[in-house]
Amino acid sequence: MSTPPNLSPQQVSAFPQHETITGVVERLTFYSAESGYTVARLTRPRSNELTTIVGSFANIQPGQTLQLIGFWRDHPQFGPQFQVVNYKETKPATLTGIEKYLGSGLIKGVGPVTAKRIVAHFGLETLDIIENQIERLIEVQGIAKKRITLIKNAWLTQKAIKEVMVFLQGHGVSTTYAVKIYKQYKDEAIATVTHNPYQLAADIYGIGFLTADKIARNIGIAPDSEFRYRAGIIHCLSEAAEDGHCYLPQSELTESVIKLLTAESHQPTEEAVAIIIKDMALAEDLIRERDEEKRLLCYKPTYFHTEQNLAQLIRQRLENPVGTDIERVRDWIERFTASRKIQLSEQQRQAVETAAYSKIMILTGGPGVGKTFTTHTIVSPAPARWR
Repeated sequence: MSTPPNLSPQQVSAFPQHETITGVVERLTFYSAESGYTVARLTRPRSNELTTIVGSFANIQPGQTLQLIGFWRDHPQFGPQFQVVNYKETKPATLTGIEKYLGSGLIKGVGPVTAKRIVAHFGLETLDIIENQIERLIEVQGIAKKRITLIKNAWLTQKAIKEVMVFLQGHGVSTTYAVKIYKQYKDEAIATVTHNPYQLAADIYGIGFLTADKIARNIGIAPDSEFRYRAGIIHCLSEAAEDGHCYLPQSELTESVIKLLTAESHQPTEEAVAIIIKDMALAEDLIRERDEEKRLLCYKPTYFHTEQNLAQLIRQRLENPVGTDIERVRDWIERFTASRKIQLSEQQRQAVETAAYSKIMILTGGPGVGKTFTTHTIVSPAPARWR
């Protein structure tokens, strides 16, 4: 069974094989701190077997009770697995579950022994006590005020993670992206997404303009938002770069942006896009310069400065003389090809010689003509005994 793309909560219901399961996390088999990708084992009610769950999680630990939405798939090596599309944490319902949850290491300052004492004292009210009357932990033997402060801070951190995940999933953000967003912005995640969801495209690998635009629509960002226009302009320049262009003439950029940003309820105008481009240029978020035909060319700053640095390197090379003993070069080629039992074509040999005495050389040609082989010959070092 193939894995579907990341789905939003609204899309989950449309996936015909989805279902909801609930259980307690027994152990983590694998966890990536960078991506949140997790493989864990889950105990389900009225089941004697452990269930393998796979998906992206912000921060789960053994003992947590989770409600999971996803689908079943058969892994060729590890057997049945539940692929998690979205999830939410629920409170443990039993004393054993609460004790395991608190003692899992999720809450700094509470280990298995302390968890056992807390649950023995407060019973099923334990989590409510920690949530609303945490100062009452002083009633438990071995817990001092300093430790209560530590537990309180750790509890608030976990609560913040849950609030961020609930907010993001409630606005159509898949679990995979929600994890990335939380790891990037931490407690500022909700504020960042609410204020300018297009910032995600700039800051988080894997989230591009189209994904950020979908999130923006879900949280009610206006289609004529300046943030949307700015992100759309950068996106169009990035798309052009994928096609090999370091810049776009402003007229072409404007045309692309209008096409990208046109929605059912909004039609951008050339004037509106031009204003944003000008503002971005003034803020150096975009660089403009005129060519020989007086056309305005628009660059992403990274591409502009890369071209500038490359031009400077080329100029430095052109200013420095190259002293080459061509006969020595030819002798080296003969010995090199003989030692490697290879043969260069006349054009390849000429390219190697040209590279030796030229300040700048461009090697070009169609596929399969030997460019890589020629380049390898050019950069291969000679054995020490030849020098």
